[in-house]
Amino acid sequence: MQDENTDRLLELQMKELKDTYGLDEQEEAPVVKAKSTAKNPKDAKLAEMYEDAAEYEKELEGFEAELEIVKANALKDIPDILTQELPDEERDYAQELQAALVANWTHLVETEKTHPAEQLALVKETAFCDIVEALSTAYPDGGDFEEMVRDILVKRLEVLISIKKEHIKEEMDEIYIAGLKPSYVKRIYKKYHGID
Repeated sequence: MQDENTDRLLELQMKELKDTYGLDEQEEAPVVKAKSTAKNPKDAKLAEMYEDAAEYEKELEGFEAELEIVKANALKDIPDILTQELPDEERDYAQELQAALVANWTHLVETEKTHPAEQLALVKETAFCDIVEALSTAYPDGGDFEEMVRDILVKRLEVLISIKKEHIKEEMDEIYIAGLKPSYVKRIYKKYHGID
């Protein structure tokens, strides 16, 4: 039951992030133009079969890199390190992390009723980089807030990784159902798009 609640909470967080950045949930992935001069329609169809899986694999790599950074660094430094380590991303990591904390603390306060509403107000008004210090100062007997915040971020990323892996598995299953081997379709996809 806890996993279902966590999954639902993360789904709500993702929706909130999409709403914040104006992303349409039904928005299609951008079409990648072929770098290859190959005009074989069969290759084009096979490459198209792997498009979604390739996008999921790229997102999975990003989430795994984020998880590594979250686990290995001081919380206050994480937004800057994410921005430095993942420079191709057009994301505001501090805002995303803050939104994840607010959503999780809202769940703790309103649904589980394990934390006071004042903590939620403090989380909402404090910048992500200062949150642990602010909570520790306001609630000296409240426990290890750094561990709690890190745990929230790690669990969020682990669920996102799990979801992406499931999406990839579903895409591979569809390729199998079509009577093809995913490794073959992936090889054609890379060849068609000129990816080494």
